Amino acid sequence: MDSLRDTKFSHMDESGNVCMVDVGAKPATQRIAITEAIVTVNEQTMKLLKECALPKGDVLTCAKIAGIMAAKKTADIIPMCHPLSLSYADIRFHIDGCNIHIECETRTTGPTGVEMEALVGVQAAAATIYDMCKAVQRDIVIRRVRLLRKEGGRSGLFTAPAMPL
Repeated sequence: MDSLRDTKFSHMDESGNVCMVDVGAKPATQRIAITEAIVTVNEQTMKLLKECALPKGDVLTCAKIAGIMAAKKTADIIPMCHPLSLSYADIRFHIDGCNIHIECETRTTGPTGVEMEALVGVQAAAATIYDMCKAVQRDIVIRRVRLLRKEGGRSGLFTAPAMPL
């Protein structure tokens, strides 16, 4: 327990109060993050989704817009997250059977990374898919939300290991 007390946490000041990290002295570099989530629906829901026949309309278009909007608003919902000027945000989908693979990519040039923006974006897209499909299916599963790739900054390149479905 004493070693934990001696650990310096980046979001705590000397008195133990939470604080935002000062990134003002860090160099601005190109930052890129890509995250993923998987939404699993049943065959009937997938059929309706592909036909744009769900009661709430075009699911994937709405989810794409929601994910991009959420990525842009990340600092409004994650308390210690820096507001960033994103130079790029995108949501991509790939359907494999009853699985909807979602990727969110975010980019900026600045002193801090864009992982949180990509994580919030992919989760908002997944939640939007759930919301738009829940009228026909309640047991939709959202899973495997994770960082796939990160570039830029002091820690350099991170690529997540492959995971089976």
